[in-house]
Amino acid sequence: MNGSARNAKNTPVVVGLLLAAGGGRRLGGRPKALLRHRGRPLVEHAVAALRAGGCDPVYVVLGAAAEEVRARADLTGCAIVDNPGWERGMGSSLRAGLAALPPYADAVVVLLVDQPGIGAAAVARVRAAGTGTGRAALAAARYDGVRGHPVLLGAAHWPDVARSATADRGARSYLRTRPELALVECGDVAAPFDVDTPADLDRLE
Repeated sequence: MNGSARNAKNTPVVVGLLLAAGGGRRLGGRPKALLRHRGRPLVEHAVAALRAGGCDPVYVVLGAAAEEVRARADLTGCAIVDNPGWERGMGSSLRAGLAALPPYADAVVVLLVDQPGIGAAAVARVRAAGTGTGRAALAAARYDGVRGHPVLLGAAHWPDVARSATADRGARSYLRTRPELALVECGDVAAPFDVDTPADLDRLE
């Protein structure tokens, strides 16, 4: 069923956006998307979490070692977005991803590839909390009072989020200014750790 048909039934269309362009500078240049966890690359885990959490289709932003990621990871059915400016930080990947989203989408759930402790349960919870207000929706996971991912952005917010997304801040600056942001506790279903350094690799299975 395409986006237009879903809208005709007044069901919000929520797509997924996975930011997977990082080069793993502190990991010796190992692209994070291809780090192995439970027998497969992190990018595959994150795509599965978005899909199982109710996001369709899923857009994946690639940057570092993009061709290698395409060759070694199963991204069947995903829309791939190339970010040639990935070295400028996560903000550039978020801008590239938002620019690629389809016009029929009402909202997007944004997830980071280097947080394998966040799965479908957290995605579904944030998605459900934020879709009631359609294209004005705004929601984010919370872990013990601290805002984190996933984040749901209604389409009405995309232009302003893109303008504010610089360096590694992503949507952080924009969300800080929005009193209507719904915070959804997810600490009971997810662990928001990042895989950034060699020591963090011990958290992969």
